[in-house]
Amino acid sequence: MSITIRKAEAKDLPSIHDLVMELAIYEKGEKEFIATIEEYEKDFEDNVFQAILAEMNGEVVGMALYYLTFSTWKGRMMYLEDFVVKESHRRYGIGQKLFDAFLEMAKKEGCRLVKWQVLDWNQPALDFYEKNNAIIEKEWWNGKIFLNNWK
Repeated sequence: MSITIRKAEAKDLPSIHDLVMELAIYEKGEKEFIATIEEYEKDFEDNVFQAILAEMNGEVVGMALYYLTFSTWKGRMMYLEDFVVKESHRRYGIGQKLFDAFLEMAKKEGCRLVKWQVLDWNQPALDFYEKNNAIIEKEWWNGKIFLNNWK
């Protein structure tokens, strides 16, 4: 069993798209996942997001998809948009390797902070983040507007 952690390239976008679909199904939001592979390709080319991949025996089995952003209170920060390991490949330490690589990338980029969201019912993820000394905030509420429904 050989696990390789590396930065994603454009050729990896179909695998990334498939992993996001797997995550959407796990989170019971499959119908909400509407981003196309063509959008992924354009936004990756435009450097809107980046990803770190985990490969096992040449197959992409996990990823951490992230982008740089800014905190007015802390400065440069990195946002972890999606973090997933294929269900069939969990329990091999892949998630920890990906998370560590994500944190190292954030440090390398000069970030002071990393942030992400986790569903309140996803106990395995909550346990993982707690093990990594993460602060899980419960007092901040998410706000969003879908622009296709705005004015």
